[in-house]
Amino acid sequence: MVAYEFYWRNVITQCEKLIGILPERRKNSERITEESIMNWGKEISGSGVDVSEIFFIRVTVD
Repeated sequence: MVAYEFYWRNVITQCEKLIGILPERRKNSERITEESIMNWGKEISGSGVDVSEIFFIRVTVD
C-alpha cells in the first residue's frame, strides 16, 4: 500500500517534524498529482503552519 508521510520543516530550529501519515486510496492514478497530495498536507497541518514549509515522502507500507 502506498502512503504519504507529511513533515513540517521548522526554519528556525532546522528540524523536521512528522505531522501525519495518509494512505493513498484513489484508484485512478491520473488524479494523483503532487498538487493533490499537498492539498492533503494543507488539510492536516492546520491554519498556523506555512504551507511552503510542508513536504511529503511517498512510502510503501506492507
